[in-house]
Amino acid sequence: MSISANRALANAASYHCGIKHSTSPSVSQPVIKRGYTADTAVQTSTSTKTPRKEVPPAEPWRRHASPDEHTPTVFTFFEKATSTWQYIVVDPHTQEAVVIDPVLDFDPNSGNISTQTADGLLSFIDHNGLTVRRIMETHAHADHLTAAQYFKQQLGGDIPVCIGQRITQVQQTFAPVYGLDQPDAFDKTFDVYFKDDEEFKLGELSCRVIHLPGHTPDHVGYLIGKAVFTGDSIFNPDVGTARVDFPGGNAEHLYKSMQRLLSLPEDYRLFVGHDYPKNRDQTCWSTVTEQRVRNAHIKLGTDEAQFIEWRKSRDAVLGAPRLLHPSLQVNIRAGKLPPKDEKGRLFFKIPVKSEVDL
Repeated sequence: MSISANRALANAASYHCGIKHSTSPSVSQPVIKRGYTADTAVQTSTSTKTPRKEVPPAEPWRRHASPDEHTPTVFTFFEKATSTWQYIVVDPHTQEAVVIDPVLDFDPNSGNISTQTADGLLSFIDHNGLTVRRIMETHAHADHLTAAQYFKQQLGGDIPVCIGQRITQVQQTFAPVYGLDQPDAFDKTFDVYFKDDEEFKLGELSCRVIHLPGHTPDHVGYLIGKAVFTGDSIFNPDVGTARVDFPGGNAEHLYKSMQRLLSLPEDYRLFVGHDYPKNRDQTCWSTVTEQRVRNAHIKLGTDEAQFIEWRKSRDAVLGAPRLLHPSLQVNIRAGKLPPKDEKGRLFFKIPVKSEVDL
């Protein structure tokens, strides 16, 4: 989910949080203590990268075998710290793959960025002989950092990082909030800006981009055969739908996006971006039929005005995501860390609203 950013991004004052950054959990890092002043940075340590082949491959939660010649095999990986579903989507005919919404690990208390989750997925790709053709984001997430740039770096071959074309709106909204005023702040970030209903190939499979606004203006889903990757639009039936209090979020647009998903054939599987299970194991998908009948927020036939009123009321009492500011600063730049200062240090900026001038 993402954001009560209209409340959380209140003004231009900034508190700086130093970050440090490691390449793998198997590489030891020096312990660096954080100071207590706003300008204290944590030095970025250097180390030799552990080769991917030495990292154990991540275990997928499930392997969802292709049910027909038009639908991919889907390997699903749940990142528990942010309740995020990551997907490796494979054409079984060619072993070509795309990676959807990969996670970069970040501990806000220590300021440490690491790649344990991403390295596990990369090792899985290696061990299974997959050829990754694209890294695809559903939107600019505000609850976890994307590992898209790290995947691009590690996989080589100039693999494109892809997102919906309206990411530029989100970049324009947040660039001044986080001081990304340099002319080149967004150069060499995303490689492909998908148009609505754009089609492309994954091996022998046909893929289509679906614009699903509401949660964010840039939000897209990916339709590949009978598999639909919905990001943070619709969630599992007992969880419901995504919030819309992101700048540019819109309850009316979300309602229409939900109608678009619910109008798909009844046996299509909707693979979600997050899960927040209560009294059950995590799960990543449900059928269109199950969503039409059981979705907690919007079933088939739910009144539009009633849904919009409920969604806005619900969002008004939700707090901001825990990783809101670090996530946005990285994710609007396709997984690139903030620019270093003149001393080579990395910082995240946190806008602060103060009622007193001290």
